[in-house]
Order: sequence, then C-alpha cells, then structure tokens
Amino acid sequence: MAIRWLGPSLRFPSPHSADADGIVAVGGDCSPARLLLAYRSGIFPWPLSDTLPLFWFSPDPRWVVLPSEAHLPKSLRKQMRRGVYEVRCDTAFEAVIDACSAVPRPGQQGTWIIPELREGFVELHRMGYTHSIEAWQDGTLVGGLYGLALGRAFFGESMFALAPDASKVAFATLLANLHRWGFDFVDCQTRTDHLVRFGAISWSRQQYLDALALALEGEDRLGRWQLELDPAAAALAMRE
Repeated sequence: MAIRWLGPSLRFPSPHSADADGIVAVGGDCSPARLLLAYRSGIFPWPLSDTLPLFWFSPDPRWVVLPSEAHLPKSLRKQMRRGVYEVRCDTAFEAVIDACSAVPRPGQQGTWIIPELREGFVELHRMGYTHSIEAWQDGTLVGGLYGLALGRAFFGESMFALAPDASKVAFATLLANLHRWGFDFVDCQTRTDHLVRFGAISWSRQQYLDALALALEGEDRLGRWQLELDPAAAALAMRE
C-alpha cells in the first residue's frame, strides 16, 4: 500500500489507508492547525528521527484507558494516600516536555520529541489545548506527563519520572479527575505494561474512530486546568 506524502495543504488521508505498521502519511509540519487536525482524525505524529520527514500513524489496534473503569494497584494507592507527591497541573509545561524528551527509551537513540514537535505542542499549550500533569516533591519537579485534550478525549503523549512512581501518581491523579469531568477515554496509542496495570485495553481502529467521533462532540476544556482531586482523593475515588 502506497504511503501518501503530505504537501502544504491541511489534509490527511483516511486513517484506514494506514499500512501494516500503522503509517498513514509522511511529511508535513507540526503546526498547531495540522496537529489538531491529525488528532481529530485519529492520527498522531511519531517522528522516527530528527533527520527524517515526519511520520503520521493510526495503529490498529489502538490502546486506551477508560477513566470510568481504570484501576489502581494497591501499592500505588497506599503511596498516594500518604501524600508523597504534590500533583499540579499546567504550572511547568515546558519543563515537563523537556524532561520527557530527555528520558532514554529502550532501543531508541535520541528523542522522538524533535524541536519542531516541541514547538507545536508548546504553542498548543498557549492556546489551551495541551496540558502537563506534574508530580512535585519538596518544591522540585520529579515526574509527570503531558498530552492534548479535545472534547471528551485526552491524548497522552509522554511521561517521565525522576523519583519512584512519580509519573504513575501523576497519571492516576489525572485519571480520577478526567472521570470527574466526564472524559470518555485516554488515548495511549500503543501498549505498555505500565498502562495495562491501569486497565488499558485495545480497540480496533474502527472502534477507536467511532469512540473518538462521539468524544469530539463534547466541548473543549480549554485553558489552564485546575485539578479537583489531589492524589489522596484520587486514590479513594479509583477502584483496585
């Protein structure tokens, strides 16, 4: 199956045209408008190198976590109830994305968060679409994640941890708050053991696109987020 090269126009081929590896298209840029169109179309960027053109993916299956059905490992629940970390939102977006880009990835040299992609996500943060969920300890940022919110869908991008379970506490706290706010799912893109422990499940591409269409009917939750549940309250709200 031929993979389409993107030109300057803001358009993507159908996600159903993806090849066996989930690649839909190659090329284009990381402008906020293109990124928003991609995620609304069920497609996401995954640069393979800062020396290659952009690659755009729509894998089948697609892994998601449903906030209403997410569960919390017992050991993590105890840690959250002890208040080891303070979790904040949208107070250090650029520090979070930079920390995520610096995390070594197994079998990968360098980072997939190339400067062009970083710039696009930072601009989307200024526009109120992207968010950072941060774990702090004694005034120091020690973990967290960032992602994009559209309608009732949250698209998780990357996470990092400089202290034990810091990113897990941030993610669990986010899940409890997303459930309170009525979000339908968190798009995890691909499978990891870490996400499976939170209840990640696989959907076919068509199932994902159908759910995405429904989620996009919701109003965008723009602007800086304020968490309503801290880690201790989130631990009480989530099931084992």
